[in-house]
Amino acid sequence: MKCRKCGEKAAIHMRQHKLALCKNHYLDWIPEQTQRFIHDYKMFSPADRILIAVSGGKDSLVLWDVLFQLGYQVDGLHIGLGIDGGFGYSAESRRFTETFAAEHELNLIIYDVSEKEGADIPTAASLTRRGRERPCSICGLAKRHIMNRVAVDNDYDVLITGHNLDDEAAVLFGNTINWLSAYLQRQAPVLQKRSGLVKKAKPFFRFYERETAAYALLRGIDYMYDECPHAIGAKSIYYKELLNTLEADRPGAKLSFYLSFLRAKETMSFISEGDDVELRLHPCTSCGQPTSAPDLCTYCRTWEEVRDRMITTLERGIEP
Repeated sequence: MKCRKCGEKAAIHMRQHKLALCKNHYLDWIPEQTQRFIHDYKMFSPADRILIAVSGGKDSLVLWDVLFQLGYQVDGLHIGLGIDGGFGYSAESRRFTETFAAEHELNLIIYDVSEKEGADIPTAASLTRRGRERPCSICGLAKRHIMNRVAVDNDYDVLITGHNLDDEAAVLFGNTINWLSAYLQRQAPVLQKRSGLVKKAKPFFRFYERETAAYALLRGIDYMYDECPHAIGAKSIYYKELLNTLEADRPGAKLSFYLSFLRAKETMSFISEGDDVELRLHPCTSCGQPTSAPDLCTYCRTWEEVRDRMITTLERGIEP
């Protein structure tokens, strides 16, 4: 297979795009396409202060690298979750993130959940009913809250994440088969600033996971290969496997599925009466972040429960 642009041996063949490129042209193609997505979807401008959530995985590090090359002002935020999994998952994730930031002389904010809240995510999950039923929900809740709070408190114009097409298509698939209209309404590559929530964007939403992985390999970016140990058996992974089977038979199916959804949103309503809580958001009485609850937001209620349980177990002389 030859590169379409120069005729040299191709480093990657993208069946879904009917495109083969050599190493150099592929490393040019990813930033070019990223810039096109940013422009077409009005995500942000060179004048904006941008905060990127960086996990240490390929997608977030590749996105940070690409935006740095394109000349954007991008600082990183790494959230220390305290997940071990037998091989120091969180510690390794932080190491990859800090190494990348240091090598490129980029500003990195570290937010350690255990230091800030008094317990790590696995502990919080074990001490709450919500966490025991769905451990990953505590992690997701914490990351969403912290990312927004750090972005708002530090006056960033936009918060970005490295979600790729595989991520977005899997979420869309799950929301569609369960017809979760409120979630369908909010799923988009760009969410505008509103009611204490910073503007959010996903510049990689049209790239396949394979494409960002290839960029990391060709660019020489070291990243965390291992999945979170708590992700085993997650529905999102199951949905990705189903969509990969479809993609193998019909190259481009995932991209068509997601882009068709975005076009449908322009003419169809995905929201049911009573689903829209956006107009009822108000500041949490504890942290000030927007919530639809009457007083404390879900995040503050969760950590209040965690601290109460920790006090109780300590009084009983039991390790939490």
